[in-house]
Amino acid sequence: MEFKNILLEYAEGIGILKINRPAVMNALNLETLDEIAVGIKRLEDNKEVKVIVVTGAGDKAFVAGADIAAMKQMSASDAEEFASQGHRCMAEIENCTKPVIAAVNGFALGGGTELALACDFVYASESAKFGLPEVKLGIFPGFGGTQRLPRIIGAARARELIFSGRLISAKDAYEYGFVNKVVPPGDLMNEVMNVAKEIAANGLVAIGFAKHATNVGGGKEFDKGLELERENFHKCFKTDDRVEGMAAFLEKRKPNFKGK
Repeated sequence: MEFKNILLEYAEGIGILKINRPAVMNALNLETLDEIAVGIKRLEDNKEVKVIVVTGAGDKAFVAGADIAAMKQMSASDAEEFASQGHRCMAEIENCTKPVIAAVNGFALGGGTELALACDFVYASESAKFGLPEVKLGIFPGFGGTQRLPRIIGAARARELIFSGRLISAKDAYEYGFVNKVVPPGDLMNEVMNVAKEIAANGLVAIGFAKHATNVGGGKEFDKGLELERENFHKCFKTDDRVEGMAAFLEKRKPNFKGK
């Protein structure tokens, strides 16, 4: 697939997916959603990539939302397909076996906030703005925002943001608990790459199992979540990485994980 709306970059085991529609502040249309899903899968399948970073081109926007010009022309059935494609794209990110970090470098509105919520965690520029302003257009979040945001910040705060359509600062998003770190704009990618490299030095298979346990187990009853944790812990002991990691610890050297 030839990409028109995203860029894939690689650096020291880190794959970077950059939404690249700066003329429309990286707004999401059907084609872009499809490209993001395919791009994430391509990075997931690349054995050289250990961690994935999602960001936006330019310094104004991560993703300023869905493409309103395209949405204005949609019928109700078109909108259903648009929401379905949005769900597929976000699920591709959420279910990716590799860690996915959002580097939010500007406006993350509507689908942009939903895209960030689908990632494993978020680092944001001090200039970033978050919000789900869809109600101001007579619609509401359709790419998973009504489901992921309450699970992260609690139902009451999520309802307030969704019902009001209010924008909040990166600092407020940090205090709400869906941004992990806020940094000066010029430091964002350095900070993200540093944490990505820290993660990449660990056992990738174990991280995949841990991601599965936290994502899937978090939606189950507590005892079922513990059962899933036990199953994945058991699977780790069948991997070469577990053998290497424990041997390296006892031999006082850095492990050489192979991701298998």
